[in-house]
Amino acid sequence: MTTTANTAPTAEHGATVLIPLNKLKKHPKNARKTPHSEASIEAKAASIAAKGILQNLVVEPETDAGGEPTGFYLVSIGEGRRLAQMLRVKRKQIKKTEPMRCVIDTANDAAEISLDENVTREDLHPADQFERFRELSEDRGWGAEEIAARFGVTAHVVKQRMRLGAVSPKLLQVYRDGDLTLDQLMAFAITDDHARQEHVYENLSYNRDPSIIRRDLTKMNVPATDRCAVFVGAQAYTDAGGTIIRDLFTEDRGGFFEDPALLDRLAVEKLEWIAAQVQQAEGWRWTAAYLDFPHAHGMRRAYRHPVELSEEDATAYDAAQDELERLNAEWEGADTDLPDEVDARLAELEAEIERIDAKRNAFDPNDIARGGVFVVVAHDGDVRIERGFIRAEDEAPEPEPEGAETVIDGVRVNGDGEILDSEDGEGDDLPETEQEPEEEAGDAGKPLPDSLIRDLTAHRTLGLRLALGEQPDMALIAVVHTLAAQTFYRGGSTAHCLEISPTSNYLAAHADGIEDTAAAKMLTDRHAGWAADMPRDVADLWEFIAGLDHASLMALLAHCASLTVNAVKLPWESGKRRAHETADKLATAVTLDMTAHWTATARSYFGRVTKAHILAAVRDALGDEAAEQIADKKKVEMAEAAEQLLAGTGWLPPVLRTARPEWLDQQAEAFALDAVEPASSQEAHDDHFAIAAE
Repeated sequence: MTTTANTAPTAEHGATVLIPLNKLKKHPKNARKTPHSEASIEAKAASIAAKGILQNLVVEPETDAGGEPTGFYLVSIGEGRRLAQMLRVKRKQIKKTEPMRCVIDTANDAAEISLDENVTREDLHPADQFERFRELSEDRGWGAEEIAARFGVTAHVVKQRMRLGAVSPKLLQVYRDGDLTLDQLMAFAITDDHARQEHVYENLSYNRDPSIIRRDLTKMNVPATDRCAVFVGAQAYTDAGGTIIRDLFTEDRGGFFEDPALLDRLAVEKLEWIAAQVQQAEGWRWTAAYLDFPHAHGMRRAYRHPVELSEEDATAYDAAQDELERLNAEWEGADTDLPDEVDARLAELEAEIERIDAKRNAFDPNDIARGGVFVVVAHDGDVRIERGFIRAEDEAPEPEPEGAETVIDGVRVNGDGEILDSEDGEGDDLPETEQEPEEEAGDAGKPLPDSLIRDLTAHRTLGLRLALGEQPDMALIAVVHTLAAQTFYRGGSTAHCLEISPTSNYLAAHADGIEDTAAAKMLTDRHAGWAADMPRDVADLWEFIAGLDHASLMALLAHCASLTVNAVKLPWESGKRRAHETADKLATAVTLDMTAHWTATARSYFGRVTKAHILAAVRDALGDEAAEQIADKKKVEMAEAAEQLLAGTGWLPPVLRTARPEWLDQQAEAFALDAVEPASSQEAHDDHFAIAAE
């Protein structure tokens, strides 16, 4: 029999009664002295709200010192459920007199049964819990939010348990057997492909670190941070039917794109659309879309050159400039903020001036008619547009030089119709006895024999070598002309007389994404700036270079020379030790500071070296204490932590460091001497030049 709240509860052992919540107290003999956690009480409250109290409380009537009933009951078993109901009262979900189904126990010791309740109970195995959560979703159609509300946990926790429950049953059993840790099981949950999970498990080595498992499971997928993934975008990818794998247990930075082929197709389609827009807007002969820059081997590249503005643009530019100056002068001394309409007008004028300024440098229309554009994905996921490439087959034919030779019936004839010699080489090179009869004294129209021309020009070459070696300034012009002709012009290799041939190692073949760095952009801009200043015809290059002032001449030489630098270390080039030593000396001489061009990140360095190297880097930059803070982290976490710790420190790996130039130390010493003994310093300065004169 169960008595109601309106019925006087009985103290009979084993009776089931309904007792008002406010008449229940915690039993002082309850074995649990450590309070229930807030999370556990929250979960119990949610469960009771959804399903009611599934297990009766066990209580004992409270008595006073004289053994008389007080009207209250002490909870021996079920204190957590009582606290959960009290929480619901606090939230005004129930009244404090809510009846609680209880079982009277006056025969057993409260301390014993409380201990027995907690000791003999075996918790549900986590794997069973994970599977039941998944079944609730699949069988009843409940979402994570609804399940979370019924069990007093967050929706994220529910999603995690459901994901774990979806792991291969084979691996769940391995987890139950104790051969997989929870962290390892979480790593397997990154994908729902059971076959893939089992394959990776079967091929695991002794190293079962969760990061290794995640790496093996996702090595065929594309991280969301990949340039193509950023370029396409998650929304466009999923709209096209793609699936993104999310790791609910670690920071996955957007997850992994499961279908690389689909991602590549979407990227190419987007590039092709952009390429079509560029071609339509600018009129290039062709455009080509590539995921990676194709290097454009065998193509000449044209650059923008200064052009005169049209009369219309020049007039518009002057008008915008005048109005901008007038408005700036009018409001320069104003104490109040600019009116919105004035501020907007200033922005319009600046935009107009910038638009017209952009027209001052443009591609030659002939280059546009013959050339094309590469549209590629940059390293940061943006679009990269490279203009001005001209294929060899699209080049304009080379003009025939004046006096060009032709062959008619085996006889070489110059542009004026004069016979030179036979095609088979007969003529001037024949023995003296077989030479043609001596020409008349007045016949001076015949060209000089080739053999004689070679002889004379050899002597001229010798004279040029001697003279050029005595004129350093002119030698500088000749060298710069030779380098510039080959660097900036089609056919430039035949437009100079110094046998100097610059070569340039293509760095993108060695370091992915290097072309899109800030340093590469600076170099590209510098090259484009010189190209824009160059004359259109290589025949006019000598006059251009000879007319440069000394500073500009040296700057152009430095630029051309810089393009030939090769300090790349390749494992198979063991014979270039001295070249690399020279590169180190060059770096010292130019005081190269790589902190301006490179930063150690998880992607650029820490993720590509061992944990020992990561710790050594942190120790080198920040000391032992900082290294110890991350020493127990997993590889991926350690790399990310090292990136954060070393941010702004300017740390560089040894291979990127530059030795301090001796002249800096000498300069510092000189400054110190000047400060202490200025007179002696001057004497030392004079002695230096005296010794040099000797």
